[in-house]
Amino acid sequence: MIPVEKTIVRAPLPATTARLPGDLHPVLRRVYANRNLTDGAELDRGLSSMLPVSLLDNSTDAAALLHQTIEERKRILIVADFDADGATGCALAIRGLHLMGAENVAYLVPNRFQYGYGLTPEIVAVAKELSPSLIVTVDNGISSLQGVKVAKAAGIQVLVTDHHLPGPELPDADVIVNPNSGNNGFPSKNLAGVGVMFYVLIALRKRLDEAGWFSRLGAAPPNLAQLLDLVALGTVADVVPLDHNNRVLVHQGLQRIRAGRCCPGIRALAKVAQRTLPGLVSSDLGFAIGPRLNAAGRIEDMSLGIECLLAEDQGRADELARRLDSLNSTRRKIEQEMRLQASELLAALPLSGGLPVGLCLYRKEWHQGVIGILAARIREYCHRPVIAFAPAEEEGVIKGSARSVPGLHIRDVLHAVAVSNPRLLQKFGGHAMAAGLALQRSDLDAFSHEFDCEVRRRIDSESLRGIIHSDGELEADDLHLALAELLRAAGPWGQGFAEPLFDGIFCVLQRRVVAQKHVKLILQLSGGGDTVIDAIAFNQAETDTGAATIHAAYRVGVNEYLGKRCLQLLIEYFQAVPD
Repeated sequence: MIPVEKTIVRAPLPATTARLPGDLHPVLRRVYANRNLTDGAELDRGLSSMLPVSLLDNSTDAAALLHQTIEERKRILIVADFDADGATGCALAIRGLHLMGAENVAYLVPNRFQYGYGLTPEIVAVAKELSPSLIVTVDNGISSLQGVKVAKAAGIQVLVTDHHLPGPELPDADVIVNPNSGNNGFPSKNLAGVGVMFYVLIALRKRLDEAGWFSRLGAAPPNLAQLLDLVALGTVADVVPLDHNNRVLVHQGLQRIRAGRCCPGIRALAKVAQRTLPGLVSSDLGFAIGPRLNAAGRIEDMSLGIECLLAEDQGRADELARRLDSLNSTRRKIEQEMRLQASELLAALPLSGGLPVGLCLYRKEWHQGVIGILAARIREYCHRPVIAFAPAEEEGVIKGSARSVPGLHIRDVLHAVAVSNPRLLQKFGGHAMAAGLALQRSDLDAFSHEFDCEVRRRIDSESLRGIIHSDGELEADDLHLALAELLRAAGPWGQGFAEPLFDGIFCVLQRRVVAQKHVKLILQLSGGGDTVIDAIAFNQAETDTGAATIHAAYRVGVNEYLGKRCLQLLIEYFQAVPD
């Protein structure tokens, strides 16, 4: 695939940073202001600055329903999604309910290849064999109208906890807790599914405490903060925007992981990913631990990932983590083959008029569990909304995974297509940046046309440019380990609160290709004295022109090798500077 040409654009100098603490490092002050953080109160990452559970509509009703089921010692069945958010949310629910004295808790996670997403009638039929009194969905359920209906008809109560956007009709569940549902007044609409479940557990603990439950057990109310390692992992892995409330949750979880106060499963996943707990950052959760957990749901069955997170014995957790690591290696091989096939499809498209603005790609050989990653990779190269399709289990049906670009709400696009073409889409759902859908293979050409037209109606040419937003230039005096450490500690960084990215002109003193695809560089800031800087550009060997002077967009990182720590620039993109 030939990447879209990129342009580095520096953010304008902030108009004011007066409300930020005066002792902030000037670079950090600039970075925060570029992310519209201008109030010092938003720098508070203590648990006391979390939004109170009382603001989350229906959380009290959810607590009452759980309380009744626990008191009556009836079975609670957690039905989770098959991604990292669902897996962490499921493990969180089970661990949290056990901490509060619930004795009869089980879980069920649909196999994506057999049952598909959500609380379907088919998965309810499986659930009935476990004789639950209450089904609690985690990270799904808001679109499961038929599944909820079937469960209720069977005499099973249903508590939906979800964060996905609802359709025009809500399921007839006993209770729905979703910050994005109806007129829910919760100030943060960005909670991940695991975050919603965490808030429900907080409400339940309050309810049980007021009812004297813990006194009757002869125990103190549990400290649910011990579960924040799971909340942090699921929140980052689900790529939800890190608003202030999510930054608090992720920071607190990371603090516990770094101190070694995390579940054996996360410790084991960090180990197979070759990450040390004390130095773990949010990007490690998103790009190292999360993918290994997700590999279970993509390639095999997410029950393997959930069991890893529930393991109490470190040896058992290590064994499961090794199996997850092996699945992730398999996923990478499948993805690489699919990327080569996608390149062939792109090369075969007619040149007249250029690529579709809304791009749909399908091959019958593609793996259903990997199309989301493939769509994201193609989006990165072509910088346009992409849907990758693979065959579904049902004869003649294909499933698609969509990834969008900033400024285009992909689920709204699918909704518009569905409204104007009522019979085209069988089902769809998702977020602003990612969505899933299903349709007949015979309707793919018609859908591709409608999708492209709808995207063209909603997007401008500026959004299709490969723009790299920079926080500006760093002076030679700033290019040192201390600033890298400061920025690392100033996060957590992630979706909607991007890790600081800078740019500058550098002279290339040395370069070499490592592992056949990465470029290792020794740089000197142009006009910035004699300071020599280590740098690496991952996966950019093919685009390196060998120029003596480059314009680079980079992050300041910390390279640890043989016990030594030094500054290293992580180059996201670089281009030659003309002589």
